[in-house]
Amino acid sequence: MQTITPVLGNRQSLDGGAMFGNCPRVVWERWLPPDEHGRVELACRAMLVEDGTRRILFETGIGAFFEPKLKERFGVLEGRHVLLAELAQRGLTDADIDVVVLSHLHFDHAGGLLAAWEQDEAPRLLFPNATFVVGQEAFERAAHPHPRDRASFIPGLTDLLEASGRLEIVDGETSPVLGEGYRFHLSHGHTPGLLMTEVATEDGPLVFVGDLIPGTAWMHVPISMGYDRFPELLIDEKRALLEDLLARGGSVFFTHDPEVARARVGKDERGRFYAEV
Repeated sequence: MQTITPVLGNRQSLDGGAMFGNCPRVVWERWLPPDEHGRVELACRAMLVEDGTRRILFETGIGAFFEPKLKERFGVLEGRHVLLAELAQRGLTDADIDVVVLSHLHFDHAGGLLAAWEQDEAPRLLFPNATFVVGQEAFERAAHPHPRDRASFIPGLTDLLEASGRLEIVDGETSPVLGEGYRFHLSHGHTPGLLMTEVATEDGPLVFVGDLIPGTAWMHVPISMGYDRFPELLIDEKRALLEDLLARGGSVFFTHDPEVARARVGKDERGRFYAEV
């Protein structure tokens, strides 16, 4: 029997203007009200799939790996490793996870792979029994980042993943580790090789959309982030994916929406996509 559960990780507070790109504040602040510094609160949400024999975790959130100075700079709101606490509430530890699928290796999606920061301690990889599934282009980008997004990656993380001996780098629509019932969509507008996993469910296809569509507000096709590598390409990729999912009665899973984890794709009479919650 398959169950799909949202699992919260550490929250993050980021500049609203950066999160909404060239969208005017007078528009985006209706969707996510900013604080006095113009920052909006974001979730860093993982998706846990239990398919009867395995526990598959899609992403790990930002975690608590940052030293205090960087934690404050990047707006991490909790000091503890929230994802581990959330798993513990379900009677699980990181050792109970069989597969971790990473859409890409930006720190707010992969930081939860690491143990919480401790003074004078080297970074340590969690999930000792899991196979780590990463797309080839996303892995290469993390190993050799561009100056524009170098700060988005965790130094040494790719080395730790390779040293684990449990890394599967995928190049294509399927993964031998995941097997049937899972296939990938690729996107390059946010970062090269963003890996979005489609899960076959009783309610239709569900796609873990990562940073292609961070939350409900970004279901509006023209809305992109200042962090996106190629906004126009991202918009085209978003439209194509949403049209496909709408035709198939599909849903999306959001990593960053502060309230909504999962929604069916809807389209109104004016042709605008929206999250049907």
